[in-house]
Amino acid sequence: MAIEKQKTAVLYPSLGVGHLNPMIELAKVLLRRGVAVVIAIVGSPDAIGRLAAASPGITFRHLPVPPTGSDHYSHPIMRTIDVLRAANPALRGFLHALPGVDALVVDMFCTDALDVAAELGVPACFFFTSALADLAVMLHLPYNFPAAPLKDMPETALRFPGVPAIRAMDMATTCARMPEARGFLVNSFDWLEARALEALRRGLCTPHRPTPPVYCIGPLVLPANTGAGPGVVFLSFGSMGTFPAAQLREMARGLENSGHRFLWVVRNPPEHPCESLEPDMEALLPGGFLDRTRERGMVVMNWAPQMEVLQHDAVGAFVTHCGWNSALEGIVSGVPMVCWPLYSEQRMNKVHMVEEMKVGVVVEGYEKELVKAEELEAKVRLVLESEEGKKLRERLVMAREMAVDALKDGGSSDVALDEFLNGL
Repeated sequence: MAIEKQKTAVLYPSLGVGHLNPMIELAKVLLRRGVAVVIAIVGSPDAIGRLAAASPGITFRHLPVPPTGSDHYSHPIMRTIDVLRAANPALRGFLHALPGVDALVVDMFCTDALDVAAELGVPACFFFTSALADLAVMLHLPYNFPAAPLKDMPETALRFPGVPAIRAMDMATTCARMPEARGFLVNSFDWLEARALEALRRGLCTPHRPTPPVYCIGPLVLPANTGAGPGVVFLSFGSMGTFPAAQLREMARGLENSGHRFLWVVRNPPEHPCESLEPDMEALLPGGFLDRTRERGMVVMNWAPQMEVLQHDAVGAFVTHCGWNSALEGIVSGVPMVCWPLYSEQRMNKVHMVEEMKVGVVVEGYEKELVKAEELEAKVRLVLESEEGKKLRERLVMAREMAVDALKDGGSSDVALDEFLNGL
């Protein structure tokens, strides 16, 4: 009997830990299915050794990148795309030197790698690290609004198959080349985004061409055994989430006036002259705030172990920037969310989380210059004290249970991963 050759997948993440960490979790899942995995990383080579030590079995390779020729970009995503485009020759050489590659799995911002894959005859698919509903929107946008200047109609409600209406001001950057991939691996699960999945599978999002297969294989963060707790508020806004000093002071007043216990991760405001320095809490926050809240609150600088905090049985609400990793961590931990999106696809995620998934409430005015203390206080109280908050907690209990079911043998995510691997 012939021995089946071991499949090899090369994973190619975008820049930043928010994209690398889900790729590492995907690599672990593939390893458990007997696939050999290599992660090709653009950026600093210093992290390779640390990553390899923390993830035995996964091979990491650094791809050197020449200077892109510009240090000034209108948006951080444009720099990311330029750097990844400049890495194409290194990626081509790396893939060409491997004895065989069954799949190149690229991040949603690595679209230029599709050219390399096509040139070498390597099947390429996207690992979509945001909500499945975002994928439905991004695929359909060129058909719905092919040349519309969205910035000129910010309040206009845009409608897409399988998702709630989204204001033009909340739209993220999209990519016209996404349908060129062989398929999409998505860090979500069928129950959570059933309408978007149905729209994609029926071809409603790409009406004039076939839609590549969609495989919901998440959540890649494992569900917790606990649900929302008695009332600690956890505030954390990702590795790039910063607020002006004036907004930090409003947030402090809102937390203090809510009367609830809290754990708040604070980063230096963008106007700070040196972002590498630790924040000066006494200078940034209202006078006496730290002393007055010492018995019921804690402010930590720059970072906290988010998943560990969310899985603690005291946490009852999560104020989040709606990055998809954070949203999934809140969902699988059973913690209702107060949605405060900051940039990019986070604003679309907010729509899905609040209106479709019903796992959170929105901080009104997030798109304006300043959210007042009273708004944050009101939303914290709503989640922790009201009948609506009770319904949110019940919804999160169900969502966590559905996540567990999706990952079981024979569950929707387990079956989807098998289908993807069998198609290689």
